[in-house]
Amino acid sequence: MNGDLHAAEGHPDRNLALELVRVTEAAALASARWVGHGDKIAADQAAVDAMRFVLDSVPMDGTVVIGEGEKDEAPMLYNGERIGDGSKPEVDIAVDPLEGTTLTAKGFPSALSVIALSERGTMFDPGPCVYMEKMAGTDEIADLLDLDRPVGETLELVAARKSKTVSDVLVIMLDRDRHQDMAKQIREAGARIRFITDGDVSGALMAVSDRSPVDLLWGIGGTPEGVISAAAIHCMGGRMVGRLWPRTDEERSAAVNDGYDLSQILTEHELVKGDDIFFAATGVTDGDMLQGVRYPRKKATTESLIMRSRSGTVRRVLATHNRAKLREITGERYG
Repeated sequence: MNGDLHAAEGHPDRNLALELVRVTEAAALASARWVGHGDKIAADQAAVDAMRFVLDSVPMDGTVVIGEGEKDEAPMLYNGERIGDGSKPEVDIAVDPLEGTTLTAKGFPSALSVIALSERGTMFDPGPCVYMEKMAGTDEIADLLDLDRPVGETLELVAARKSKTVSDVLVIMLDRDRHQDMAKQIREAGARIRFITDGDVSGALMAVSDRSPVDLLWGIGGTPEGVISAAAIHCMGGRMVGRLWPRTDEERSAAVNDGYDLSQILTEHELVKGDDIFFAATGVTDGDMLQGVRYPRKKATTESLIMRSRSGTVRRVLATHNRAKLREITGERYG
């Protein structure tokens, strides 16, 4: 009754969770056909096309806040695009049809298809800032996350809170030249590093998951991925702190002129302000969080996570898809 009343008032209904996982399953199934083929552009386009196809039928009036770029740079799912069937609720949408295009092209682990949804006007628009500094961890260490404290001190605090030595602390971060100094400091403090080539939404999920050996996500990654990660953390629990990181003087000036405070610490609550947030992710290639798409006989299997902040429920969904029937419905999009 309460769920129906909530929907009647124009708020997201809990049934949207299943609709959203259909979206990420479609994108994962489509892009998985390109795993190991070496063509990241084709893999990404397949994911975008399949996600767009299913999104058209979802009962919502959605605006893409975090998408594939500006309208003239991306043929579908561009920032500002209206998606859904036009009915209520009115919502903000963040999508990454294929997080890990290179991972998919090379057959590497942890590629995902992800989508997040919250009430209209609640998602942070990063404007000209493509990157942000980020830290994420579980509720246990939420109060210890600090972008200004020396890394060695933070690692000692995390180790003490978790009743382990610093040498047991595992930090996950993108393998990028810009992280060389940070990596040196982490190693000098005695902690371990797990580098990932792409996919810091997956990294953030690992940092806040009780099922993962990762203690902390740290580094400079995409701001869009930061917003998507914040939506997941709202639902899953944990904490994220971030700060915009302009790449150039021009980008810095553009951000300041647009009114952005580059010193502001952005938590998951600033990045996504809604109190009814949905998140769905489906594995494309096998990873720590999710199993990738597999092809037993004439079928396909997927594993997905579905979360909702209002209830705090996290569901893990294993699905078997009849590929012949999918082709009848969708053509060759993702069967």
